[in-house]
Amino acid sequence: MRNIYDAILEAGGLTAAMPDWIGYTILTLVFALVLALVGAAVPIIMVWGERKVSADIQDRIGPNRVGKWGVLQTIADALKLLTKENVTPDRADGVLHLFAPIFVFVGVFAPMVAIPWAAGIAIADLNVGLVYIFSVASFTVIAMIMAGWASNNKWSLLGGMRAAAQIISYEIPNGLAILAALVLLGTLNMNEIAESQSGGVWTWVVFRSPFTFLAFFLYLTSSLAEANRTPFDLPEAESELVSGYHTEYSGMRWAMFMMSEYIEMFVINAVAVTVFLGGWASVVPGVPFLGGVLWFVAKVAVLMYVGIWLRFTLPRLRVDQLMYTGWKVLIPLAFVALIGASCQAVMGHTGQFAMNVITWAIFAAFVAWVVRRAVATGHVPRARRRAAAVQ
Repeated sequence: MRNIYDAILEAGGLTAAMPDWIGYTILTLVFALVLALVGAAVPIIMVWGERKVSADIQDRIGPNRVGKWGVLQTIADALKLLTKENVTPDRADGVLHLFAPIFVFVGVFAPMVAIPWAAGIAIADLNVGLVYIFSVASFTVIAMIMAGWASNNKWSLLGGMRAAAQIISYEIPNGLAILAALVLLGTLNMNEIAESQSGGVWTWVVFRSPFTFLAFFLYLTSSLAEANRTPFDLPEAESELVSGYHTEYSGMRWAMFMMSEYIEMFVINAVAVTVFLGGWASVVPGVPFLGGVLWFVAKVAVLMYVGIWLRFTLPRLRVDQLMYTGWKVLIPLAFVALIGASCQAVMGHTGQFAMNVITWAIFAAFVAWVVRRAVATGHVPRARRRAAAVQ
C-alpha cells in the first residue's frame, strides 16, 4: 500500500511540497471517501438491478416512475428511510440493539479493502488477503445474534440462532472450496491470485482442474447460504419468523441490514471472480478495458444475475433440508474437491494431464446419467419431453 501512496504522491508532485505524513493522511481520506461512495453505490445499483431482473423473471414492469427506467427509486427509498423513526422496543437491550446493525455493516464493508479491481488497484495489498476477508466477514454472525437477542422478541431470537447455525455450517464447505483453489495457486494474496490467471480463459482456476470446477459451484452455493439468500433465507423467513433477526428494526437501522446483504453479495462474487474466474483478466486476450476494471465488474455482474435468478426461481428450503445440504452434501463434496486438487498439486505435468482426462471423463459420464434420469422421471420441461417423444 505504501508503494501505491508513493507513486500517487510523486505523480502529483506532493512529496517535495509537504511532509509525507500529510500526504499519506490526505490519500487515506481520499481512499476512504472512494470506498464509502462505492459502498453506497453498490447496494443502490444492486437493489435497482434486482428489482428490474425480478420483474423481468416474473413478467411484470418493476420500478419505472422515479427517474429514467426507475433508476432513482432506490435513492428515493433511502431518503424515505432516513426520515423514518428508529424505534427501540421498551424491554430491548438498547446498547446491543444499536450496535448490531453497525457490526453487520462493518463485517461486510471491511473486506472490500482487500478486493483488487484491476492490476495494482486495491485499497490494501495484503499477503493474507483471503484470510483477512474470511476473518472480518465473521462479524456478521455476531451481529445477527446480537440483533436477535437484544430485540427481546422470540421471532428475532429464533432468526438470530438460525443465522448462527446456518452461517457457521456453510462456512466450512465455503472455506474448503477456496482451499481447493489455493493448493493450486500457492498464495493468499488477492492481487497475485488474479495475476496468475492473466494468460487467457484456459488459465482461469475454474478450468484448470475438474476439482476446481466443482469447488467453484460449491463456493457459489455455500455463499448463497452465508448471505441468507433464497433458497437459504431461513433466518429472515417472513412466512415463519415475521422478518427474522431484524423484525424489531426500522428506519436506517433496518436499511443497514438490507444494505449489508447486498454488499456481502458483491464481496462474495468478487472473491469468486478473483479466485476462480481470472479477476480482472480479459475474456478476450489483448482487450483490457480500462485496465481490467470493466472486465472485473462485468464478471461480478454476471454472478449477481445468477444469484437473483435463483432467488426468484427456487423455493425456500426447510431447516432440516438446509442443514442436511450443508453437512451431508456440500462438505463431503468439498473434501473430494480439496483432496483431488491437492493430489494434482503434487503431481508433475504428465500426471496432472492424465488425472484431468480421467476425472473429466467421469464427470461427463455422471452428467449424462443425471440427464437421462431427469428425462426418465419427468424432471424436464414439458416442451422438451414432447419434442423428445416426437423424435
